Amino acid sequence: MTIKKYAVTVDGQTYQVTLEELSDSAVQVYEKASNQASHTSQRAMTSNEHPVVAPMAGTILEITVKVGDSVKKGETLCLLEAMKMENQIVAPVDGVVTSVHVTKGQGVESNQLLIVI
Repeated sequence: MTIKKYAVTVDGQTYQVTLEELSDSAVQVYEKASNQASHTSQRAMTSNEHPVVAPMAGTILEITVKVGDSVKKGETLCLLEAMKMENQIVAPVDGVVTSVHVTKGQGVESNQLLIVI
């Protein structure tokens, strides 16, 4: 098993991550779980919809928009607590919120669908 440390920058914020090389059997288990989760939490997006996903696992502290709200690019949609830090999840584009897939206090996984604009 090999463990390596990396620095990853997301939206101008740098995070230190540690990655572990998995065995082939472990990869198959993770891929199966990931595929099952994506089928249950994701839906088909139309070409004019923009999904907003969790950049990391955490807990939703606050949701600042609701379905039908107009938002501007960069506007805060919700707050996600991860590793005792509050992270603003912002709108990637100008648009109208078409669906909200999380609730306050809900735990979310990395890449989980939060909001659709």
